[in-house]
Amino acid sequence: MNDMSAARTNMVNSQVATNKVTDKRILGAMLDVPREIFLPASRQAAAYIDQDVIIDELGEDSPERYLMEPMPFARLIQAAEIAPDDEVLDIGCGTGYSAAIIGKLANSAIALESHSKLADAAAGNLTGLSIDNAVVITGPLARGYPDEGPYDVIVLEGAADFIPAALFDQLKEGGRLAAIVNDGGIGRASVFMKTSASVSRRILFDANVKSLPGFEAEREFEF
Repeated sequence: MNDMSAARTNMVNSQVATNKVTDKRILGAMLDVPREIFLPASRQAAAYIDQDVIIDELGEDSPERYLMEPMPFARLIQAAEIAPDDEVLDIGCGTGYSAAIIGKLANSAIALESHSKLADAAAGNLTGLSIDNAVVITGPLARGYPDEGPYDVIVLEGAADFIPAALFDQLKEGGRLAAIVNDGGIGRASVFMKTSASVSRRILFDANVKSLPGFEAEREFEF
């Protein structure tokens, strides 16, 4: 076992499995997917630490983007209850790690990314891992991707100040949206369920993760 494989196993056993993640499919996916390849070479040594890691510094016009800390990511994915026949919209996929994990759990995934540089990297990474049921789309994150909707599950790969109503419109009846929502400065991992054209929210745990661009400022949907 090489150093990265050992670090990946330690991440799953020490950070994820010990923090209420019991879904063996998620644990298996996180053991299978080499998290380090989704980071620039200069940061690959940090791939398995228990904090958010910068995947790219995109310049003055775009904020830094991060790979979400393993534990809250795994718990959020578990809470979304992704089934093998589900269609999933992965918003803010970055360089593709989240889409790679979701692709191992779902029937198909649309990986939405707003920055073309990251989208290109994500597409290359997914192809390199032979994950052919996840397709990368470039576009504004807060708009979602209605062309392939509605979806069984939508996941946001970063914290949001609000959830746009347009995303709830892209959920199927009984669909779930999993996100970390900033409530008064505290990140609350939440699952929203759509039933009979209404949306309910279940708060799961507190999580301090980096914000996802496009989900700031005025609120379009509040609880």
